[in-house]
Amino acid sequence: MPKFSYIGRTKEGIKDTGLLEAANQDEAVAILQRKGLVITSIVQYDISFVVEEQKKKGLAFGKGKVKSFKHEGANSGDLVIFARQLAMLLGAGVSLMKSLDVIGRQIESHKLHSAVTEITKDMESGRTFRDSLAKHKSIFSELWLYLIETGEASGNLPMVLGHLADYLEDRQAFKTKIVSALIYPCILFVVAIGAVMFFVIRIVPTFTSILTSMNVELPMPTKILIAISNTLRKRFLLIVLIIIGIVSLIRNSMKTDSTRSYIERIQIGLPVIGNFFRFMMIESFSTTMSILIESGVPIIYALDISERSQPNKIMREIIGNIKINVREGKSFSIPLEKTGFFPPMVIQMISTGEEIGELSGMFKRIAKYYQDYLSAFVARLTSIFEPVMILFMGVIIGSMVISIFLPIFSLATASGR
Repeated sequence: MPKFSYIGRTKEGIKDTGLLEAANQDEAVAILQRKGLVITSIVQYDISFVVEEQKKKGLAFGKGKVKSFKHEGANSGDLVIFARQLAMLLGAGVSLMKSLDVIGRQIESHKLHSAVTEITKDMESGRTFRDSLAKHKSIFSELWLYLIETGEASGNLPMVLGHLADYLEDRQAFKTKIVSALIYPCILFVVAIGAVMFFVIRIVPTFTSILTSMNVELPMPTKILIAISNTLRKRFLLIVLIIIGIVSLIRNSMKTDSTRSYIERIQIGLPVIGNFFRFMMIESFSTTMSILIESGVPIIYALDISERSQPNKIMREIIGNIKINVREGKSFSIPLEKTGFFPPMVIQMISTGEEIGELSGMFKRIAKYYQDYLSAFVARLTSIFEPVMILFMGVIIGSMVISIFLPIFSLATASGR
């Protein structure tokens, strides 16, 4: 007998969703109407297409079968798909348990699949969806937990998950755009360093033996180049270990709040690129606040979640101060202005958003503005980087070539006399 997923409301206006078995759609509507439900949506639900798709992909599942996975970890792409599929199934009236079962059959990440399996078992034992997710904080962030909690409390879990999926997709697209723009400069930089290292380690020693056999007085630039070459060849491993040690020391020191705050203040104080780091913080804050407020999270809780989800120490301190002021009943824009961190445009837009009751929409516009700005900034920076790197290679390699040939020029000049 076919199944039908439905969305309806009781006489008291309470939303009711689920699955129902009936001979046809008319019979399903009649059954629900006898229960006193007003039907707003009803569609036939059949997961056979999921099974067929899994078979086409070569994925087997079920008792005694082994499911294959494309990768081990759970990346941002997996979470986007999970949130989007869950929002669509719940919006179609499919129960949460059934939705998790259907999605679990299609997950390509081993880690996420294991988590969803455990979440389903925890919910069967009586846990809420939010508490079940909380056991897997390495996959689901604080933002996930608070949004799910809000969706469960308000009865709008499909809408909240839809907003979450939009947020994750926007963040992933923005990060992909930035990373893609930086790939070419990074490759060019590595090639430049590799070319210089090859010249110093392999080419310079050959010329050194020739110059030594000539018994000529070497100019200072030549002596410096030969000394650098000898040091790199004889103590290359030691130098690599020292660099690794310095990097490890910096990474460990970044774990302390005082060091991280100091480095972040240096970053935002740098000329030209200082605003890049500052605007990245503002964009991240605006995007998070937009999704939280749009999903129905109160301002104080939204600020609290945003504060804990920020990776930057400076931004967490600023949001903490804003939260204290807002809790005291002050306008949102006033503490923003006091920080001196936010541009006047941001403060004005948030002030306007408060007045017209469109705070979420204003945060979304601010986030979009800075995403476009940062993308354009990176594009301009990469276009400048190529000629700068070519000039750098020309100056460095040219200087080394001149240093090598200076003794030869001196010898030729002396012979001419």
